[in-house]
Amino acid sequence: MTAEARPASPPLTERQEARRRRILHASAQLASKGGFEAVQMREVAEAAGVALGTLYRYFPSKIHLLVATMQDQLQHMHSTLRKRPPTGESAADRVAETLMRAFRALQREPHLADAMVRALTFADRSVSPEVDTVSRLTTKIVLDSMGLEHPTPQQLSAVRVIEHTWHSALITWLSGRASIAQVKIDIETVCRLIDLTSPEAGPPGDR
Repeated sequence: MTAEARPASPPLTERQEARRRRILHASAQLASKGGFEAVQMREVAEAAGVALGTLYRYFPSKIHLLVATMQDQLQHMHSTLRKRPPTGESAADRVAETLMRAFRALQREPHLADAMVRALTFADRSVSPEVDTVSRLTTKIVLDSMGLEHPTPQQLSAVRVIEHTWHSALITWLSGRASIAQVKIDIETVCRLIDLTSPEAGPPGDR
């Protein structure tokens, strides 16, 4: 069955949700200590207190598991940002502040960040729904920072470019090819697209 044809899963029971959360916690803990290679399905099952077969029913592969772990981490960041929203004066400032806060959270757990980014990079079509969920959540975080509920197509395009830059900056930092200072400059630079795509900016010929 293709990813597009996969039927929607029924909602989890309270017990199943608790089990899923234990699995995600175990995955994050193992990745934090040893990175991508440390996340082995048998070890995750043991740490979560579930049978290996049960783990595979929740997550068909290690890639599915780590992408879901990233989704969980982003949801936690989103909740934190809603409690302590960015304070920049402009939408561009607020988005840059938000992405740098998210970046610094990942910076504190470099092995976990590397494992999750690798999973996103290795994900094939079978993981498309999970990857799409991560992308939608990232977009929601950026739009919330902008204070937008109904973005224009141009604004959504700018958000996609910002997300790509943030992801690329994370990869280059993890590989040791970019400093935190350079990451900050790149993110602040790309966030200026927000000002260029705001309705108040007018058409390109007016600028």
